[in-house]
Amino acid sequence: MKIKGKSYQTIWLKENDAYTVQIIDQRWLPHQFVIEDITSSQAMGIAIKDMHLRGAPCIGAAAAYGMYLAAVEAPQDDFQTYLAQRATYLNQTRPTAVDLSNAIRSISKKLIACKSQKEAVAICLNFAIEACKESVEHCRLIGQHGLEIVKSLHAKNPNQPVNILTHCNAGWMACVDYGTATSPIYAAHDAGIPVHVWVDETRPRNQGARITAFELLEHGVPHTVIPDNVGGHLMQHGMVDMVIVGSDRTTRTGDVANKIGTYLKALAAKDNQVPFYVALPHSSFDWTIRDGVKEIPIEKRGSKEVSYIQGKTKTGEIQEVLLTPEESPALNYAFDVTPAHLVTGIITERGICKANEKDILELFPEYI
Repeated sequence: MKIKGKSYQTIWLKENDAYTVQIIDQRWLPHQFVIEDITSSQAMGIAIKDMHLRGAPCIGAAAAYGMYLAAVEAPQDDFQTYLAQRATYLNQTRPTAVDLSNAIRSISKKLIACKSQKEAVAICLNFAIEACKESVEHCRLIGQHGLEIVKSLHAKNPNQPVNILTHCNAGWMACVDYGTATSPIYAAHDAGIPVHVWVDETRPRNQGARITAFELLEHGVPHTVIPDNVGGHLMQHGMVDMVIVGSDRTTRTGDVANKIGTYLKALAAKDNQVPFYVALPHSSFDWTIRDGVKEIPIEKRGSKEVSYIQGKTKTGEIQEVLLTPEESPALNYAFDVTPAHLVTGIITERGICKANEKDILELFPEYI
C-alpha cells in the first residue's frame, strides 16, 4: 500500500542494518507518520503490548521478528534457554490474537534441533521474512475472493455504490500489506466497482476513525466515519449492503473473536438481513478450541484508554484529554466473540466458506 505515493509495509528490516526492525508506529496516526526503530526483543514486546503496532497478522509478524532479535542478542553458550524465555515473554504480550502464539510456536519447533546461536539467528530471520511474504500473499488472495461478493452485490444494484460497513481496523496496518477486511474493498475499488465504506470509529482506541479512515483516504476509497452506535440505524434504513470485519482468533467451529463491538454489529446485521462476513488468513484460526465464548481468552486493557482520548489541537499538537470524571472507574475489554450462527461466511486465502466446522475443514483438511 502507499502513503503519499510511496509504498510501505507495516514491518521490515532497516535498509543496510540487518539488526534493526522498523515499524509504522500506529499510535500517532493519522496526524503524524512515525517510523520506529526496534533493536531488541524487549522493545518488540513493548511495541506489541502497547500497540505501537496491532492487528492479528501484523502482531504475528512482529513476534517472528521479535524472536529474530532475541536470537541476535542470545548468549552463545546458552542460547536455547534464552530463546525459550524470550518466547514466553513475547507470547504474553497480547493474549487474544492467535497469530502471535502460532508464530512463536512454529519458530520454537524449528529451533529444537538448532546447534548454535548463529544458526538460530539464520532460522529466525528466514522464518520472519518468509512469514511476512506468506501473509502478504494470503491477504491479497482474500481480496480476490472477497471481490466476487462485492461484484455480486453491485450487479443487483448497478446504479449505486456498494455500501460496506467495517469495524476497527482490519486493513493493511493490521497486517503486513493489503489487509483482511479491507482487501476486498481495495480490490473492488481498483477494479472500478464503486464502493463506499462506513467506518466505525471503534472506541476506545478509535482504530477505525484514526487508521481505517487514513488508509482509505490514502487509497482514494470513498468513506464516511461514523460513531460506533450508528451502524444499526444505517442497516434499518437499507444503507448497508454488507458488513465485513477481521478476526483476532476464530475457532474451528466458526466463532469469531474480534474488536469489542463486533458482536453488536453482527446482531444488527442478522436482524436486518445484511450479510456479515469475516475475512481472515488461516493463521488466525485456533484449531484447538470449539466454543469461542467459553474458551477464547479476552484481553482486558487499562482503564486509561477509556477515560482519555488522543487528538490534534488547533495549534497542531498531539494531546491526550480526560473524558470522564477523574474518580470514575472504567472497564476495558478489548474483544468480544461473535457466534458462528451470526456469520454469513468466512473469506480466507483459499476461498469462502460457511462458518461451521465441516465447511471450514473442507478448505483446510490438514487440520482435521
